[in-house]
Amino acid sequence: MLPQIRATRYVTPLKEGGSLPGIVEASDCGTYVLKFRGAGQGIKVLVAEVIVAALARLLDVPVPDLAVVDLDERIAKYEADEEVQDLLTASIGTNLGVDFLPGALGYDGALPPPRELAERIIWLDSLTANVDRTWSNPNLLVWHGRTYAIDHGAALYFHHSWPGRAPDPDRFAAQPFDASRHVLRDVAGDVAARHAELSALLPRPALVAAVDEVPDEWLEPTPWLTDASAVRAAYVSMLSARLADPRAWLPTGGDR
Repeated sequence: MLPQIRATRYVTPLKEGGSLPGIVEASDCGTYVLKFRGAGQGIKVLVAEVIVAALARLLDVPVPDLAVVDLDERIAKYEADEEVQDLLTASIGTNLGVDFLPGALGYDGALPPPRELAERIIWLDSLTANVDRTWSNPNLLVWHGRTYAIDHGAALYFHHSWPGRAPDPDRFAAQPFDASRHVLRDVAGDVAARHAELSALLPRPALVAAVDEVPDEWLEPTPWLTDASAVRAAYVSMLSARLADPRAWLPTGGDR
C-alpha cells in the first residue's frame, strides 16, 4: 500500500499540466507534487498514475515515490487564488502525492538515458497505451543524472469508457500503439526484442499487487463492475490480455 500522509501547507501551483498540480508540504516533512482528485480529468487519472508507476518500478524504470495525501478543507479555505481555491475545495479528501525532485530538469535530449532504459520506457508506454510521452510533452525528468518517468495519467485510457461499456480485454489487447513519435524512439534499439524479458517481470501476481496500490475509494463502480474488487480484477484482466498477445502493440524496428 502507498504511504498515507496529510498535506500541511499548499505552497504554489505548477505551471506545467492542464490539471493544475501544486506543490504541498506534508506531515512526513516531505514536499510533493499534488495531483488533485477534483481536476477536470477526473479521478481515473490518479488510478492510472498509481498502476503505471507500480509497473515501472517492477521494470526498473525510475519513477518518483508516491503517497496518498489527505487534503483538509482548512487548506482550501485560506488559499487566496480563486481558481486554486475552487480546485482545492473540489479535492478535499485523498489525493495523489508525487515526490518532488528538487533541481530536476525537464528532458531535452541533452542527456539521453542508456539504450536499455529507453527500451524499457517505450515498452511500458506501449503496454499501457500511454500516448503522452512525445517531444511536445516528454514527461521525463533528469535528476542526479538519471532519467525519471513521470505523469502517466494518459495511460490505460480504456477505463474512461467503463461507465457506458463493459471491460473488453481482447479489444485492449488488439489496440495498436504508434511508437514512432515517442520521445525516446531514436535512443532505443529493438524494443520488440525485449518483450520476453520484460513481460516475465509482470506475472499475474505482480499485476495484482500493482493494482492493489490504488485506494478503494478511487475505484469507481459501473453497471458491470459493482465494487472495488471487481474494478481491480478488470484492470488485471486488461493488462494480462495485452501482455499475452503483443502482436498489435509491440513496437518494431520500423516504428521510427
